Amino acid sequence: MAQSVPGPDTKTKLSDDYVRMVARDAFFWAWPIVNVHNRRVAFGGLPHPMLLGGVLPVGPANSLTMLTDYIDPAERAVACPNQDVVYGNGIVALDQSPVVLQVPDFGDRFWVVQVVDSRTDSIAELGSMYGTQAGFYLLVGPNWVGAVPPGIRRVFASQTGTGVVIPRVFREDTDEDLKAVQSVIGRIGLYPVAQFDGRVKLTDWRQVPAVPNAADSGGGETRWVPPETFLDSLPAALADAKPLPGESARYAQVLAVVDAAAHDAHLREVFEQAVAEADRELVEPLFEFRNYGRQLPHHWSTIANGACFGTDYFTRTAVAKSNIFVNKPNETQYFYQDLDRDGARLCGAGRYALTFAPGALPPVKGFWSLTLYNEHHFFEPNALGRYSVGTKSKSLRFAEDGSLTIHVQPQSPGAENEGNWLPAPSDGASAFSLYIRAYWPEPAAMDGRWTPPAVVRVE
Repeated sequence: MAQSVPGPDTKTKLSDDYVRMVARDAFFWAWPIVNVHNRRVAFGGLPHPMLLGGVLPVGPANSLTMLTDYIDPAERAVACPNQDVVYGNGIVALDQSPVVLQVPDFGDRFWVVQVVDSRTDSIAELGSMYGTQAGFYLLVGPNWVGAVPPGIRRVFASQTGTGVVIPRVFREDTDEDLKAVQSVIGRIGLYPVAQFDGRVKLTDWRQVPAVPNAADSGGGETRWVPPETFLDSLPAALADAKPLPGESARYAQVLAVVDAAAHDAHLREVFEQAVAEADRELVEPLFEFRNYGRQLPHHWSTIANGACFGTDYFTRTAVAKSNIFVNKPNETQYFYQDLDRDGARLCGAGRYALTFAPGALPPVKGFWSLTLYNEHHFFEPNALGRYSVGTKSKSLRFAEDGSLTIHVQPQSPGAENEGNWLPAPSDGASAFSLYIRAYWPEPAAMDGRWTPPAVVRVE
């Protein structure tokens, strides 16, 4: 008969250095889990769907709030938003109830509904690339047992009780398409299974009220994982996200140290100092795209396991820090750039050109975009109100040979090139990053046969 393996002795005295080591390690690998947990704490108890600060779609747990247009540039809750799609957002509490996701017929319009657990791993396949049919889908929590209501097309199970649902619906940069997309997004829904009656529920998302937001992020993303509250948040976050295979010993070690620190003022001080150092030394550097990922020609980088990180703790935390809630690679492939062709940091003092050779646009079945982010990974205000270009853009002009050059600079490149202009920060000292999204990518965009062209500084 196999004997159980003993875990940490909870009555033993712990050394400061041991507590410090465990705290730093835990802060790094649990950072995304606590991030999502804290979003649920912040929004899950709201009374109704709303636009927080007039820009952020949030609402009570097990509900959805949709935007009706591109996200507002003032949004600061999720770094690296895009202006390619109409977003929705919902926190699910599957430990409270299974939820029904209502999917309309999108026709030939690109769409994907991302559903991730608290590890930011995808738990569902819903979108154009899957040939998903209109209808009703059920999201359930771990160990759920129950009868699937008639009319449900498919059930998706999460390994955690907490999750995030993010619909993305493509729209072109025209007033006509903005009007046309309203009837489609009005048929997207998310609600507890007890409210399911087999009938499509319609919502006019234009009626969602805007409410003030007193939080001030100082220009950067909301601090979802403050080191000073990590010790108190971690037990509940890990209780919701049960250990993956092979993680039980890691969990036991961490929770033993957390319990000791919670009952000993000195060890708490050691723990909190260690996580503050880990935040500065381990996590903060991963905000810069050039510090992680698969390295590509011309200083571009990418990832191959977005939203399916498993126990790749490094990439999961790096992505959560720099651009959380990425899609799976077969849904969207991402390419990141902080540097020009010569390895110098992109900044407002420079003028840059990005030229796609004839026939060498990002290979996609859906669409592609190039977005510029400021030093905080958010949009930089500009007179054109243009933050990305790509398939959606009607202004782009190709050269006679079929090539496409995007001009990235603070000042207009001239009337003849203004349609291909992606405005950069006007402050010469301001750093910025470029970011290519290939929605529903062809295999060449995922296996390395296609990579983005160099970002050339124009003298």
